[in-house]
Amino acid sequence: MKRIKNLIIVFTLLLLVNNVFAGGGNRTGTGGASQLLIPVGARGISMGGSNIASSSGVEALFWNPAGVARINGSAAVTFSHMNYIADIGVEYGAVAANFQSFGVLSLSLKTLSIGDIPVTTTTDPDGTGKTFSPQFLTAGLTYSKQLTDQVAVGLTTNLISETMDQVSATNIAFNVGLTYDNLASLKGLSFGIVLKNLGPKMQYDGSGMLIQADATDLQRPPSYYKVDSAPFELPTTFELGFSYKPYIDQMNSLLVAGTFQNNNFSSDEYKVGLEYGFNNLFFIRTGYDFSPQAPKDEYIYGFTAGVGINYELEGLDVKIDYAYRNVKYFDANHIFQISLGF
Repeated sequence: MKRIKNLIIVFTLLLLVNNVFAGGGNRTGTGGASQLLIPVGARGISMGGSNIASSSGVEALFWNPAGVARINGSAAVTFSHMNYIADIGVEYGAVAANFQSFGVLSLSLKTLSIGDIPVTTTTDPDGTGKTFSPQFLTAGLTYSKQLTDQVAVGLTTNLISETMDQVSATNIAFNVGLTYDNLASLKGLSFGIVLKNLGPKMQYDGSGMLIQADATDLQRPPSYYKVDSAPFELPTTFELGFSYKPYIDQMNSLLVAGTFQNNNFSSDEYKVGLEYGFNNLFFIRTGYDFSPQAPKDEYIYGFTAGVGINYELEGLDVKIDYAYRNVKYFDANHIFQISLGF
């Protein structure tokens, strides 16, 4: 019990510290590595991202690494595809292995498919005829452990890589989370807390930062000088969530969830979600994401919905999920995901 109290104290302090330094204000839009903020996981997206306290198994890797400790079985894999804004595709895959008393180890990989972009220069503003394809990648290693029947913790180390033509940036970021089930001895009530994208500043470098200079008043050939790009901070977020799953009967289930997200470089967000399940086989989900402090014309997300099917074969659990997310000014996001549990 003492260990649990210490964990809660630590995360409470993290919340206080984050509230002091976070908040959008004049910092809005000045953070980098925004690929870290792109969600993955059809179930969580269809519930508006409200499942910080309720996500479990390999599906919880993005939302709260502590939830991975509640995996069913010895291993699980998942794959998903998202049609993101501006014709960008988001591909995601993850695998988790349960080592019983040691804990759960997981690997994840998220990439962005942006396509070819014409190369333009100051002398060829309409294009040089060449193209380049940006590459954005996030690879994660996660350790999760169930400390007691109620408390689980998790830590993710993410390798971030961004390459655009002749410049690139690489960095490390950390996510740390905690979940507490049956809070206040109330069965079905869960609490979750997670701090995401902690890490040093990133900075672009590469041959693309070299610029040729001509010394017209000196007798020497043209030479190159290097421009140092400004470093940028990671988009740190602090998320606090609750979920409640009341008992109805053996055929029907209901889950209500809510999350508050404190953003370092944008306005804070509030997320609510609902999931109805029939016979643990078919699920209908919906959610809503809103930011009261953000200008009405700038916040582009809102309503979400989705469905899921869980089918149990002998020794194999198959989950197929779909999520829809409405996006202002752009086509809606569509997410397809399949997960296998062993």
